[in-house]
Amino acid sequence: MATLQITTTLLGLGLAVVILLLVRRDHLYLLHGLFWVAVAGAAALLGAWPGLIDRLASVVGISYPPALLLLLACVVLLVKALHTDMDNTRIERDVRRLNQRLALLEADLALAGHTLPPSTEASAPASAGTTATAHPADNA
Repeated sequence: MATLQITTTLLGLGLAVVILLLVRRDHLYLLHGLFWVAVAGAAALLGAWPGLIDRLASVVGISYPPALLLLLACVVLLVKALHTDMDNTRIERDVRRLNQRLALLEADLALAGHTLPPSTEASAPASAGTTATAHPADNA
């Protein structure tokens, strides 16, 4: 049993180190990294003291302690998925607003008689769900 405790603790600590390296190299956003470091810390804590989940289960009134562990894991992943969806919605809204502002600025420039620089967007392949549009100056 001690080997399982050591292995689980080392896996949790190793995961925390990998996440910190990803944050440091800017491959993972800091707030997301902190969340995953907390998850890795919880795994290391439960690996070092497996009786902790038994005590928590008895306090909550759950007779089978692994069920509490699975319930907590599901809740944490559900909250993480909800938070990620909220972030994606905010980013998509911001991109939509920026595109609208850019279109308004380009229309103002066109009305003022200024020429627009050649667009690189028209020659780039369209990504999924978006269409590439040419600038009004490209039609002239």
